[in-house]
Amino acid sequence: MSKILVTGGCGYIGSHTIVDLIMNGFEVISVDNFCNSSEEVLEGIETITGKKVKNYAIDLCWEDAIEQVFKENPDLEGIIHFAALKSVGESVQHPIEYFRNNLNSLLNILEGMARFNVPNLIFSSSCSVYGNANELPVTENTPLQEAESPYARTKQMGEQMIVDFAHRYPMCKSVLLRYFNPAGAHESALIGEAPSNPASNLVPVITETAVGKRKGMTVFGADYETRDGSCIRDYIHVMDLANAHTKALQYLLEEKNKENLEIFNLGIGEGVSVLEAIQAFMKVTGQKLNYQIGERRPGDVVAIYANNEKAEKLLGWIPHRDIDDIMNTAWNWEVKRTKQAE
Repeated sequence: MSKILVTGGCGYIGSHTIVDLIMNGFEVISVDNFCNSSEEVLEGIETITGKKVKNYAIDLCWEDAIEQVFKENPDLEGIIHFAALKSVGESVQHPIEYFRNNLNSLLNILEGMARFNVPNLIFSSSCSVYGNANELPVTENTPLQEAESPYARTKQMGEQMIVDFAHRYPMCKSVLLRYFNPAGAHESALIGEAPSNPASNLVPVITETAVGKRKGMTVFGADYETRDGSCIRDYIHVMDLANAHTKALQYLLEEKNKENLEIFNLGIGEGVSVLEAIQAFMKVTGQKLNYQIGERRPGDVVAIYANNEKAEKLLGWIPHRDIDDIMNTAWNWEVKRTKQAE
C-alpha cells in the first residue's frame, strides 16, 4: 500500500481525491491549515471510506513545519499538491498574498521532495494557464497566453518551477494536471464544495442562491462573443476529476511515463455557458433561480474547454458524468449541509 501526501486534503478537490485514493488502495495523509476548508470534512471522508485520515494542520509556507511532516513520513511514495489560494477575483485584489502563498508553499514541497527522496508529484494546475486561447478546444500543446489574473499567473509560474525542478532532479517524476471547472459533489452528499470564504465558483453560487443563502446572483457579462453572450467553461464533475489524480499517480508508480514530466488536460471536452449552466440547474432540480445580468468581471477568460484525448489514451481516464450530474449532486449536497447547519 503506497503512502501518499495530499496537500489541501480538506479542501474541495483534495477531499474527493482522498476518497478516490483510499477506494483504490492507497494510504493517505493530509496537510491542510483550514484557511478555506473545515476539519469536518475528515469525518465525511471516514464515513465514506471507513478510513481515518491523519491531517497536519499546518501552513505549507512554514518551512520547519512541512519538514517535520517529511521526517515523520519517510516512506512517502508521492505527493498530490492542491494547497493554494484559488479565487480569480480575490487574486486581482490581493496579488502579493497569492504570490506569497501559492509559490512559497510549492517551493517548500519541492525542496522536501529533493531532500527526502520523494519520487512522484502530481500538481494541481489549471486551464487558466492558457489565458484567452487562440484555439478551441485547447490541447496540451496550445501556446500559453498572458495570464488573465494573478491566480492564473501563480499556476503558470508553479508549472515552470516544476519544469526546472524536473531538469535538476530527474529521479523525481511529475505530472501537471491542467483541469477546467470542477463542480458537483460526492454522490453520498457527505462531502462537497463548502469553502470557508464566500463562494465565487459558479455552481456553489447557483446552489446557495437557490437554497436562500443569497438573495440573488449575477451573471458577469452577457455581451461576449459566445453563442448566448455569457462566458463558456468546461465543467467537470469533481469525482471524475478526483479519479484522474489517482490514475496519474498510478501512471507514475507503474513507470508508464516516457518523460519525467508530463502534462494532461482534464475536462469533459465541451463547453457550457453560464446561462446554459443555470438552465441545466433549473431543469434538473425544478428550482427557480433569481439571477441578473451584470458587468463583465476582471480576470475572466471568455471561453475555454478541453481536448482530453491525451488523458484518455495514456491514463485510461474517461469522465462519466455530465452537467446534469454536476447540478444534481451539487444541489443534494447544498440541501443536506443547509439542513445540518439549521
